[in-house]
Parts: sequence; C-alpha cells; structure tokens
Amino acid sequence: MEQQLLNLLMYTIPSIVTGSIAYLFFREHMQNEEERRKFTIVKQLSKESLPMRLQAYERLALFLERISPNKLLLRVSPLSADKQSYEDLLIKSIEQEFEHNLAQQIYLSDSCWNVINASKSATVQLIRKVGMSDKIDSANKLREAILNEMLDKPAPSNAGLHYIKQEVGEIW
Repeated sequence: MEQQLLNLLMYTIPSIVTGSIAYLFFREHMQNEEERRKFTIVKQLSKESLPMRLQAYERLALFLERISPNKLLLRVSPLSADKQSYEDLLIKSIEQEFEHNLAQQIYLSDSCWNVINASKSATVQLIRKVGMSDKIDSANKLREAILNEMLDKPAPSNAGLHYIKQEVGEIW
C-alpha cells in the first residue's frame, strides 16, 4: 500500500508541477497578447486622432488670436457711436467665436481648456472694465481706451496661446 501511494505521488507530483508551469506560461502569454492588442489599438487610435487634436489646437489658437483686443477692435467696427452698444457688440463677437469652437474642448486637456476659458473671460472683463469709465462716452473713445490699456500689458489671450504651444510641444 505504501509502495502504491509512493508510486502515485511519483507520477502525480511531476504532472502537477508541469501542469502548473504550463498554466503560468499560458496565462503570461495571454496577458502579453492582450497588452499587445491594446497597444495596437491605442497606436491606431492615436494615429487617427492626432490630426484632429492638432486641428483643435489650431482652431483654439486662432480663436485666441481673434479675441485679442488689438485684433478684435480692428475686425469689429462700431455700428453706431453708442459706447454701450459697441461694448455689447465686442463681447457678443467673443462669445460667438467661443461658442463656435466649444466642441474642440474634447480634444484638449482640462487644464488647457481652463486656461483658454480664463483668457476669454479676462478679455471680456477688460472690455467691461474699460467701458465702465465715465470719461468714455462714444464707441470710438472706447476703442481708443482699450488700445491704450493694451499698450502697457500683453493681451489676456497670450497666456492661452502660450499654454497651447506648450501642450502641443509635449505631443511631439
């Protein structure tokens, strides 16, 4: 009886060890195959999405350039001499540009989108702040005052442009 048990163990132990090793190798092989498939899919998606991401960065860089007060004032002329209507027209133009590019946020990081949003808000705030002055009573004086304000400091959109350039540089 002991001899039979010993013989049984002599055959069973090597087959259990061999089976365990085969199982571990098979499991490792399957994990490697799964990781390879995931890498291939990610590589393919990256290849397809990179042009769309770059286009989104380009569009938002263009947005920031267009809302820069110096360029905005050249592009959007006053329709009347009324200061308030011109201020509203400038802000409406910024908001329309922003809404036109709203979907691009899905291609950007949250921090980049937040910087772009902050740049837009700072530009609107600058226009409103300058428009609050009692010394300004016409649309042309509002234009002059905004341009004079911009002589001393960079446009709020410059921070967004810098951030976009930095983020695109990280892609390469």
